[in-house]
Amino acid sequence: MILGIGVDIVEIRRINNIIKKKNLFLHKIFNENEIKYFETKMLRPEYISGSFAAKEAVAKALGTGFRGFGFKDIIVTRNSLGKPEVILMGTAKEIALRKGKYILHLSISHGQDSAIAYAVLEII
Repeated sequence: MILGIGVDIVEIRRINNIIKKKNLFLHKIFNENEIKYFETKMLRPEYISGSFAAKEAVAKALGTGFRGFGFKDIIVTRNSLGKPEVILMGTAKEIALRKGKYILHLSISHGQDSAIAYAVLEII
């Protein structure tokens, strides 16, 4: 049963400007493994924007937004085929588990100007 959906769209230009001005942004929002992934992509802002949008979309799918947990409690990874996947930690994971055994589906896409992510919280 689908319990929550979330979508977020981000202007790549805005994220690029933040990265250029505040080099702490990456470390504030993403964990070390996420940053290593971005480094394999030459820190291209469209990948960072997509992952940022994914975290926002997952928080919306949980039905809480970022209440009681932070960005690093939502980890965006990729499987061997490059498909985005989500790992929840801390309070974000507790919120999802309170709803039952779950699967989080995630899709990320980007164009020249924007990145978008769509998340679905499914209770199984």
